[in-house]
Amino acid sequence: MNFFSKGIFVMAIAAAGFGVAQADGLNFDEIEQGLETHIDKGLLVGIIDGERRQIISLGQAVKPNGHAIDPNSIFEIGSISKTFTGLLLADMVQSGVVKLDDAVAKYLPKGVKMPMRNGQQITLLDLATHRSGLPRLPDNMLPKDINNPYADYTVRDMYDFLSGYKLPRDIGVEAEYSNLGMGLLGHVLALKAGMTYEELVKQIVLLPLGMNDSGIGLNKQQLTRFTTGHGAAGDAVAHWDLPTLAGAGALRSTGNDMMKYLVVNMGGSASVLADVIKLSHEIKREFGSPQMQIGLAWITKINAEQKITWHNGGTGGYRSFIGFDKQAGRGVFVLSNSQDDVDAIGWAILEGRLDDLRVQKTIKVENAAQYAGDYQLAADFILTVSHANGQLFVQATGQGKNAIYMRAENAFYFKVVDAQIRFKRDENGVVIGLTLHQNGEHFAEKIK
Repeated sequence: MNFFSKGIFVMAIAAAGFGVAQADGLNFDEIEQGLETHIDKGLLVGIIDGERRQIISLGQAVKPNGHAIDPNSIFEIGSISKTFTGLLLADMVQSGVVKLDDAVAKYLPKGVKMPMRNGQQITLLDLATHRSGLPRLPDNMLPKDINNPYADYTVRDMYDFLSGYKLPRDIGVEAEYSNLGMGLLGHVLALKAGMTYEELVKQIVLLPLGMNDSGIGLNKQQLTRFTTGHGAAGDAVAHWDLPTLAGAGALRSTGNDMMKYLVVNMGGSASVLADVIKLSHEIKREFGSPQMQIGLAWITKINAEQKITWHNGGTGGYRSFIGFDKQAGRGVFVLSNSQDDVDAIGWAILEGRLDDLRVQKTIKVENAAQYAGDYQLAADFILTVSHANGQLFVQATGQGKNAIYMRAENAFYFKVVDAQIRFKRDENGVVIGLTLHQNGEHFAEKIK
C-alpha cells in the first residue's frame, strides 16, 4: 500500500501538473494574503514576475517563540541541491575535465566495482538523468538515528553496495529517481577535482553567484539564523547531515541567496556561469512521460502553452520548491521549515492561480478521543488515529504520523498531501470506520 506516504528518506517528490499561466502580472499583495492562510511554521517565497522581484517572509524559525523568518533565515533545501550537482557536472564538461559519456568507474578508486549490465557501463549522464538503474537508496543504509538517516552512511558503505549490486534492468532504458545516483555523482566529481563536495560547489557555483550564506557547514553567526525543521505532527525535528551523499540533498540556503540563484537560472543577470547553466537546463532524456523531460538534474514540464523548468526537495523537517518559465518571465522558489506541500504554492504562483493559495480554515476538534483507534484499510495495512492537545494524527503501517485538520463535521484533510478522511458513525453516533479519499475512496473499519 502507498497511501499518503512521504517517506523519511525521500528528498524530492517527482510530480508536477499545471495548466496555463495567466498573462496578467501577479498581484504580490494577493499572494501574501493567500500565503498567510497557508502558513504553518515558517515560509519564504521568492517571486520574479517580469522586471519585478519580491521575497515574502512569514512565520517563525521555530514554534512557538522563535524569531521571525526573514530573507536571511537559513533552510535545508533538500533535493534542490541536485541542481547544483548538475551545474558542477555541466561546468566540468564545459571545461573539458570530464565528458557526459564517461563511465563513472573511471573516477572511482581502484578496487571499487561499479555495477554493469550486458557489457554496458553507467555514465555520468546516466547518474544526472536518473537512468543509471541504481535504486532510490542503497539497501545497506541502516541508520542508527532514523531522525538523521544519512548521517552515518559512509563512503565505504556506498562502495560496498556498488560492488555487490546487480542492476534490475538495462542502463538508460527507464527513469528511476535515485538519491544514491545523484549522491554518487557529486562524490565522483569531488574526487576528480581533489576536494570535498562542499568545497567544489562553493568554488564553481556559490562564490561566483555571490551566494555567501549557502553551503553545508555553517559558521557561528549563520547558526543563529538556521531555522528549526518540523515534522508532520508539528514537532521540532533534527537537521539532516549527508556526508557521503551530499550531492543529493545536503545544501542549506537563504531567501536572498535563492533569489540570486533563481535570477541567474532565468537569465536575468550576467554571469560567468551563463553557458554552464544553459547546458544544465538542456534536455537530455525523457523523465517518465513525453511531457516531462530532464537535463542535468533539472526537470522540465512541457505542454503547448508552457515550458517550466523545476525541482523540489524535502528533508525530515523541510520542504522546498523552485521553478521558472523563462518565456513568461515568471519564477518562484518556496522554502518551508515544515512538511506542508510547498509544491502547490510554487505551481499556483507559476500558473497565476492565486485563489488556490488560500487554504480552508480549520475547525477546532471537540472530543478528539472519539476518533482515536485502529482502522483496517487492508489485511496488512492499518491506519492508527491518535490525538494530543486537541490535534488528531494518522499513522499508517510503516509510516510516520501525519496531522489531520477538521473542515466539517467528521471531515478532515491532510496538509502534507492531497488526501482527506471522513469518519463514519453508527445510529448511536459512535465512530465505526473511516473513508480515505486519495486516488479513489477506500473504506477502513474501526477494529480497536
